Amino acid sequence: MEKTFSINEGQSSSLVVMCDGRGGRFLYPAEDPHRHTGAAADIGRVVIEKDARLSLVYIVMPGCRNDISLAVDLDGEGAELSVSGIYLCDGSDRLSIGMDVRHNVPHCRSRQLFKGLVSGGSGVSFYGKITVAYDAQKTEAYQENHSIILSDDAKVETRPQLEIYADDVKCSHGATIGRLNEEEQFYMRSRGIPEDEARVLQMLSFLSPVLDFIEDGHQREEIAAMVDSAARSL
Repeated sequence: MEKTFSINEGQSSSLVVMCDGRGGRFLYPAEDPHRHTGAAADIGRVVIEKDARLSLVYIVMPGCRNDISLAVDLDGEGAELSVSGIYLCDGSDRLSIGMDVRHNVPHCRSRQLFKGLVSGGSGVSFYGKITVAYDAQKTEAYQENHSIILSDDAKVETRPQLEIYADDVKCSHGATIGRLNEEEQFYMRSRGIPEDEARVLQMLSFLSPVLDFIEDGHQREEIAAMVDSAARSL
């Protein structure tokens, strides 16, 4: 059951949520990856208060059966949100990601960045909405969703949306769906890099900006190794 969490005034929280191929969704690191490790793994709605900050990173591995749905209210001036994610989908995987970020007061910031690799006959649906209320002047809100399709049967649907009712804001959204760059692969192969390795290097380079949001260096290295291994199987 998804829960509501509050990031209280002045607090800062940084979380990594793993969604694995065994059907689990858990905070990373976890002693037992076969089960949820605390209600925070089932986060569904967040309220961020004055001068509070949340950094949330989702890592979705092949075979995951958990969709992602998150609603965030920035309710205090100076509140900040960073939510990002990597998704690696293959076979018959079906993944739905829904983000609903609401700027309710002035002087708040939010940033969303989701990037993924979609292979086999898998499908991904991304829906992201940013709402800026009438009083929420000086808002900064950014949303990006980028996917690379690795097979002819893979499908991606992306629907970013902005609803802005204030006039002194900085907001943007963007989405791309593409394939690996054949010219880059040719260049790497001309430098002696095998074709399969060139392909993997491209994929990891594409995903690396999301990994940079993982604040703990040790966790970032461990998760990067997991992503590397999973990408090689796509």
